[in-house]
Amino acid sequence: MARKIVLILALTCLCIGLAAADWNILNPIWNINARQDSLKNYCESWRINVELNNIREFDVVPQECVAHIKKYMTSSQYDADCQRAIEEVTLYLSRCCSLKGDGKDAWIFDVDDTLISTITYFKKHGFGGEKVNSSSLEAWMEESKAPALDHTFKLFHDIKDRGMKIFLVSSRKETLRSATVDNLINVGYHGWSRLFLRGFEDEYMHVEQYKSQVRKTLMDQGYRIWGIVGDQWSSLKGLPEAKRTFKLPNSIYYMS
Repeated sequence: MARKIVLILALTCLCIGLAAADWNILNPIWNINARQDSLKNYCESWRINVELNNIREFDVVPQECVAHIKKYMTSSQYDADCQRAIEEVTLYLSRCCSLKGDGKDAWIFDVDDTLISTITYFKKHGFGGEKVNSSSLEAWMEESKAPALDHTFKLFHDIKDRGMKIFLVSSRKETLRSATVDNLINVGYHGWSRLFLRGFEDEYMHVEQYKSQVRKTLMDQGYRIWGIVGDQWSSLKGLPEAKRTFKLPNSIYYMS
């Protein structure tokens, strides 16, 4: 009798264990939810590590993460993250800069996805899931229809009103100058001191090298570069350095 009781208890425990295992591993609803949570965590981790510059030189967003990146880049969270970065710029400006009034105080802005947005283009071209087609992107740029980014639009005019010279340093080609100027003016930007674009001799340089060279040229002319705002690390890194740099989020593409 005692043996029967022990056997029954053992079988009961085994059934409970199997039921628990079924709930944790085999249950389809649980398994789908677990995979979805795991994928969301993976893709958010991938995005964050792009922003931290731990993930570099990627040609495309991982296919399983394209929807996640699209959702973020078109979300109120993206807007909030950009606005928070701009608030830090404004805080820095309130205490950083003893302007000399000699016309040599300067600030640098990148153009694409800093002053104007390419998201309308990438909505139709895989949102980072496709390797960037330069010819297609440049044809879109020629249309001069990129919308302004509201957060940097206000900052641009604030810095200009403070008396700083604004330099725009873009990785766009020189052949896009007219289209770029038209686009910027059409959405309300005006009063910058110079727009730097890549000439033929610059096209085979890494973006970081090209933009560093532009900063050296400006500093050699006596400009004090108080800050840079850009969405790519290649806009911010390299020597000589600005006094401060501020990065806006962008995990759709990477430019080195």
